[in-house]
Amino acid sequence: FADIRFPLERANGIQTMETCHALARRGHEVRLIVRPDTHGPARDPFSYYGLPRTERLMIEHAPVVGPQLARRIGYLTFAATRAVGAGRADIVMTRDLAVASLLLRLPSRPPLVYESHGYAPEVAAALPHLVSTATAPAAAKLERLARRESFVWRHADGYVTITNGLASTHNARFGARPRVAVVPDGANLGAPGLGHTAGTRPRDPLAPCTVAYAGHLYAWKGVDVLLAAISHVPDVQGLIIGGHEKEPDLARLRALAERLGVDSRVTFTGHLPPSGIPARLAEADILVLPNPASAISTHATSPLKLFEYMAAGKAIVASNLPAIREILTHDVNAVLVTPGDADALAAGICRLADDGALREALGRAARVAVAEYSWDRRAERL
Repeated sequence: FADIRFPLERANGIQTMETCHALARRGHEVRLIVRPDTHGPARDPFSYYGLPRTERLMIEHAPVVGPQLARRIGYLTFAATRAVGAGRADIVMTRDLAVASLLLRLPSRPPLVYESHGYAPEVAAALPHLVSTATAPAAAKLERLARRESFVWRHADGYVTITNGLASTHNARFGARPRVAVVPDGANLGAPGLGHTAGTRPRDPLAPCTVAYAGHLYAWKGVDVLLAAISHVPDVQGLIIGGHEKEPDLARLRALAERLGVDSRVTFTGHLPPSGIPARLAEADILVLPNPASAISTHATSPLKLFEYMAAGKAIVASNLPAIREILTHDVNAVLVTPGDADALAAGICRLADDGALREALGRAARVAVAEYSWDRRAERL
């Protein structure tokens, strides 16, 4: 159950579709219950995400209409009906805390597996500082989220976290429970531009290095830090893949690039469909994951871009955060730098820009390591 319009451009939509599709490839019959697409005409999710159609994955749209609150209530009502009605599933899964809390209270329900991507009260409290469009939550909402987190931890039949750090903090906060699995996110290793042939194209040794970032442009993603770092390294080009024209972050970062005097060296692609990202990553020499420390990044992030970067076979500079260190190791398959520090990030970029052999070695090691983080491997772990 995913209470999102679908297909959704954000990582939530990609992760949901890729996980369901991988489970279907393993032979399971999967039904994904979502909201209708708001685009006209409605987009086909299989085409949008670049995945082959399979009869084992059925996408069902909840009939929700009206303002946001009405759509939320409509989805929850529909989810409850589908969970216990005719043709009910053998297992239900969701990463939506409210959906999990509701379904766990139903009589005669199937077993429920909840997938946690963070501790909701901490994320809600921090969000206004991390996302420009977010508003501060009321104290009553934070208390409600805390009660809901505790209830789902205690009563879910299975519990999945995307990092070891998140599992550890939940254990410390709520006490131990059985049937907890740590299952990171992954990458589509079969996508054009990714996999064993990636990163092997020769480059002009006299051309400036291209440093790329792919993903959303919220403040907590650290693209501001990357632009500041690029301003300290005059011999590199920047490539920022992603960002919506209708959201304020793209305009904010374009303005910042102009103020820093790097706008002539930085290309902003704007939003691209998931299938269009690997080809742009292939243009880069260095890929950057510049997250500052935050309620989301420090222990609870399993960024899709991280695994896409590894699959691209390019050298990676990433923030030295606990969640990132679960996947990357300094000087083995990446260069890790102090989070939120533009000077440290610039130094990491300079080191790789000046050492082609190191770039190649780190990219090759990352490409080998990502075999453990395919979507098929994720489905196997689940």
